Amino acid sequence: MNPNISSVAAAISEPSRAAMLVCLMDGSVHPASELALAAKIKPQTASFHLNKLMESNLICAEKHGRHRYYRLINNEAAEIVEKLLQISPPAPVKSLRQASEKKAIDYARTCYDHLAGHVGVALTTMMIDKGYLKKDDLNFILTPEGEQLFTRMEIDLEEAKKKRRAFAKCCLDWTERRYHLAGSLGHALLEKMFELEWLTRIPGTRAVKVTASGKAGLKEFLSIEL
Repeated sequence: MNPNISSVAAAISEPSRAAMLVCLMDGSVHPASELALAAKIKPQTASFHLNKLMESNLICAEKHGRHRYYRLINNEAAEIVEKLLQISPPAPVKSLRQASEKKAIDYARTCYDHLAGHVGVALTTMMIDKGYLKKDDLNFILTPEGEQLFTRMEIDLEEAKKKRRAFAKCCLDWTERRYHLAGSLGHALLEKMFELEWLTRIPGTRAVKVTASGKAGLKEFLSIEL
């Protein structure tokens, strides 16, 4: 007997829940109040929708002290949301603020646990051009030269390979319409860029900012001018 995919589809199709899922694509945990704000609904209503998303195994809750925080349940749930973003029509831009937010998200953002947007695609493309990565169907192969690059950046490749997920995966960028690096290697790279303060999060959005040291680091390691 086939799984009941209609229940999951129904959970995602409600606009408020969809907005919450997109908010959680920043890879962080969020309290119900923040998710209610993202969905533009009341906190009491948000609790109902969050329970529906948990029933559909799309999100889970973590309790820290007296507070509950929510996150996407796993990488597979994030991939479902990302696939829907790829095929969905763009939201209409109705204000200068929305235009600014869209520009920031298009330029550089988190795609759950890896880097996306113009910067993510540019980084991946340059690694392919320089022979650090080779595309193999819907995965990337890290070459010996690529291993040297990541080692120089002090990224633990052995630890990334131990993860129970794809190591270097192709993820189609929904704004650039080209592939960026995902998988445990993409996650390790993003975490290193945050650790080095090459990137900083922009509050209230998935967008990230490339810092001055980030621009210098990317130029040094990959000859990328941003």
